[in-house]
Amino acid sequence: MARNLLRNPSGDEGLESWELTENGGREWCVEDMAPDSPLYGGDSPTSHYFATSFLLCLKKQVVDLVAEGFSPDQLDAQPAVTVEDWFSGRPDCGSVYQLNVYLLNENREMMDNFSQDGLLDPQSGDVSWKKVSHTFLGYGPGLRFVSFEHGGKDSQFWDGWYGVRVTRSSVTVEI
Repeated sequence: MARNLLRNPSGDEGLESWELTENGGREWCVEDMAPDSPLYGGDSPTSHYFATSFLLCLKKQVVDLVAEGFSPDQLDAQPAVTVEDWFSGRPDCGSVYQLNVYLLNENREMMDNFSQDGLLDPQSGDVSWKKVSHTFLGYGPGLRFVSFEHGGKDSQFWDGWYGVRVTRSSVTVEI
C-alpha cells in the first residue's frame, strides 16, 4: 500500500505543515471528530477535522516527490498518482467546498490538474462525509511536485466555523 505523502492530513497536529493561502472570516480551526463518526475508526482512523469559516479558507501543501524518495526515473515512468479528500457540511448551514490539485514539473510548471470547485453542500440535513478521489495517469514524463489545495466557506456568511469540514486528505504514488 502506498504511503500518504501529505503531512498532518486530519489536523491531529493543528495546522502544522499547511500553508494557509486564504484564511478568511474567523480563520481555519481544528475540531474534534465525533466518536460515532464512521471516519473516527476504521483503517485510517482520525479524531480531528479542519473547519472553515464564513469567508474563503484555503490551505495547501506542495509535495516534493524527489525529496520523498522517488527517483526521477521512477517519476518519468508516469506512475499513478491518486489524491483523496473527505468533506462534510453542517445540518444548520450550507457550505462550499473546493479542491485543486496540480502535477508540476521541476520548474513548477503545470503538467496536469484536477479541480472540484464550488461544490455546494446544501442544508439538506445530510452531514455524511463524502469522498472526492482522482487518479492521474498518462500525464507525461517530468513530474516532480504535487500541489494539493483545498477548503471552502459557509454559504450564509454566519460568524464562526459553519463552513465545509475536511479531513483524511491524501496524495499517494503507486510505484
